[in-house]
Amino acid sequence: MLCWLAVALDGYDLVVLGAVIPTLAKQSALGFTNESLTLASTLGLAGVGLGAVAVGPLTDRFGRRSTLLTCIALFSVCTLLTAVAPTILWFIVFRVVAGLGLGACLPTALAYMSEHAAQGRSGTAMTRLMTGYHVGAVITAILGLLLITSIGWESMFVVGGLAGLAVLPLMWWKLPESETFLAARASQSAEKVNRPRDVVRGRYLAVSIGLWTASFMGLLLVYGLNTWLPSIMGAAGYSIQGGIALLLTLNVGAVIGLLIAGLISDRKGNKPTVLLWFGVAAVALALLSIKIGNTVIVYAAVLLAGIFVFSAQVLVYAFVSELYPPEIRGTALGLAAGVGRVGAIVGPFLGGALVSLGIAYPWGFYAFALAALLAIAALATVPANRTAAMAPS
Repeated sequence: MLCWLAVALDGYDLVVLGAVIPTLAKQSALGFTNESLTLASTLGLAGVGLGAVAVGPLTDRFGRRSTLLTCIALFSVCTLLTAVAPTILWFIVFRVVAGLGLGACLPTALAYMSEHAAQGRSGTAMTRLMTGYHVGAVITAILGLLLITSIGWESMFVVGGLAGLAVLPLMWWKLPESETFLAARASQSAEKVNRPRDVVRGRYLAVSIGLWTASFMGLLLVYGLNTWLPSIMGAAGYSIQGGIALLLTLNVGAVIGLLIAGLISDRKGNKPTVLLWFGVAAVALALLSIKIGNTVIVYAAVLLAGIFVFSAQVLVYAFVSELYPPEIRGTALGLAAGVGRVGAIVGPFLGGALVSLGIAYPWGFYAFALAALLAIAALATVPANRTAAMAPS
């Protein structure tokens, strides 16, 4: 539950800037323009990616507990400071530094869950953990409707910062260190402590490249669809309200997918499950390129895409935790999440480019389906278990 709360805070931040952008563009005394808002959004995501990459060696060296507490404290304080930023420059600086903490939070929480899960239940534990991400995003949207017009955009950052600070004392009191991490550190010789380069040495180089590619494609899909689905469906003739309803349907599917993907992964194995998930996602996305007169079928196809697209990305994280030993697991998860965050930037950019060219429908769905197929091709090269991954090349 404590890690779920940490991930929910990350999910809150996922959409908080999007929720306040219309107000910032029109009413902010800071003088934002569309260009400066785009810069703030892009650099904030870049900070998230850098935080994810940088945290791995830290959590493998200093432990999961202290790293997670530090990350939450960092992004909570900077989120609060964002509300009182005196200039656009300081607003962006606070967003970037908060992004560093947020990016570091997710892979650390994932490492925690993989090491505390019961034997054979890591897939279920990690997919259920990630439901917090979507709950946090929904809470942001609801609070945005309630707070922004009544007491200002600043309130959204105050709520996010205070929520993080409120969670800290509970985590300090109740969150234990990972016993798996402690055992791994105790068994290491002094020369082998904290060797993040092991993630890309020997057989693990090919394994890491395959997983990074899949993570990149997975988050390209997640962020690209969340950003541009209403616009793409608008190009297909749907109203604004219809596009938003389809976006809601997509995220409802995400929660359903997360609840069932882990169960199947634990029973059938991670590799066959994640390959199946990306495969069905590709088919569902390709089907959306076909104009169908029956609205029920369209909603069903969007729901199907949501079920498989979002949880496919989480299954990649579960695969990472399964393939790497505890002493470098945090580094491996951080790198996979960090490379994936690059996809989170590319996805919205790709969708926006297709919308600007007037070809988002149907080519946007073809592009997203291709991304899912590329993830399958990358994962097909990855061994199914740690024994095979550690075998000499």
